[in-house]
Amino acid sequence: MNKKFQVIDRRDFLKRTGLGILGLSLAPSLLAKAQANGKLRTAHIGLGGMGMADLDAISSHELVKVVGLCDVDSKALAGAKTLHPNAKTYADYRTMLKELEDQIDAVIVSTPDHTHAPASLMAMKMDKPVYCQKPLTHHVTEARAMKKLAAKKNLVTQMGIQVHSFYDYKLATLLIQSGIIGKVNTVRAWSPKNWGFDGPEPSGSDPVPANLDWNLWLGTAPERPFKEGYYHPGNWRKIMDFGCGTLGDMGVHIFDTPYNALQLDVPRTIINECRQPTGFGFPEHNTVTYEFPGTPYTTDSLKWVWYDGMGAPDEHPDLVLPNGDKLPDQGAMFMGEKGRLLLPHFQQLPRLIVDGKYQEMDIEKFNLGKPVKDYDSESKKHYHQFVDACLGKGECSAPFEYSARLTETILLGVIAGRFPNQMLHWDSKKAKFQEKEANQYLGGKYRKF
Repeated sequence: MNKKFQVIDRRDFLKRTGLGILGLSLAPSLLAKAQANGKLRTAHIGLGGMGMADLDAISSHELVKVVGLCDVDSKALAGAKTLHPNAKTYADYRTMLKELEDQIDAVIVSTPDHTHAPASLMAMKMDKPVYCQKPLTHHVTEARAMKKLAAKKNLVTQMGIQVHSFYDYKLATLLIQSGIIGKVNTVRAWSPKNWGFDGPEPSGSDPVPANLDWNLWLGTAPERPFKEGYYHPGNWRKIMDFGCGTLGDMGVHIFDTPYNALQLDVPRTIINECRQPTGFGFPEHNTVTYEFPGTPYTTDSLKWVWYDGMGAPDEHPDLVLPNGDKLPDQGAMFMGEKGRLLLPHFQQLPRLIVDGKYQEMDIEKFNLGKPVKDYDSESKKHYHQFVDACLGKGECSAPFEYSARLTETILLGVIAGRFPNQMLHWDSKKAKFQEKEANQYLGGKYRKF
């Protein structure tokens, strides 16, 4: 590329693009607009893997009309266009939002993590409700900015953690809050997935595929040459400039139910046992220990241990199952005063363990109906909840007010990976670490593109 690029501060970026969050008025209700048009008109940013799933789920609602489609990869864009031939197509989300501002009612953001906040904030400034994929943002400062803006403008928002609305996760929340294992002192959660990269940063460059606008894909991230197999498609989660590692991917899903059930806030301390940082890829193995202040559902403080990477979790007495059973591939274990609750990920019912034996549970009293194990129907509930909320029919269960705190918690563990085996102390009110050297990673510089 021959263009010269400039690095600008995040605040300056928001100011230049009209995304400041001061002096904002409440957003108008969309109900009258949708009724007049007969549909909730949506614009979709990002149409690769998860983006296509989001598009399918949102558009399956009978009151949705897809108006705009945007992706930096022309192949992905063409695939979405075949499903919604009347929608207008774009490569640059900024152009789409400006041109369709008066023709859209809600925006769905399904891009790589580093573009979540820039795209969402621009849409929210235009009074558009936003459904944004997880993790909500790439940086802690962005999560707080999105939470503040959504509250200031009274916008309908939802983070894309569709299992939040699944039967088994709702049941686990009710079980924990009913006191079935008493106050919880520890949670252990795990995923053997590996969204890390322990190798060196690649050298040289490869030709940019004809279907990809590399400058737009990079967006606000630092400029770097394209290398086949490292970024697009699919591997960006492993790289610090674009993703948030395994913790930022599977951790958001698996943390969600314990976080919600125990009504946790952000942690006080974080330590990540992992390899030394390379400055390029996330560690392939992480053991992250959080300490949270107590809540009505926990002891005076709560210990939370996260394991990821091949072979996770580490062996521990808390994780031994009755009858020599094998742990589920991914999941969480609650340790309480009266026993343990195993929550597999996902579409498997939680299991109560007391004195080393499985126990029967009365779940009919929670009035959830019969267990549901159909992913397609279950996942769409979360998306349709967002659409219905935009139309004034109910509320979202994972709005930015909640999901920003969950994301902040996740990202603090990601940052701790830059300081292996060192305990970091987080001051939530000041939004700073006690360890000053860690504060530089709370935000980032935005490239002007």
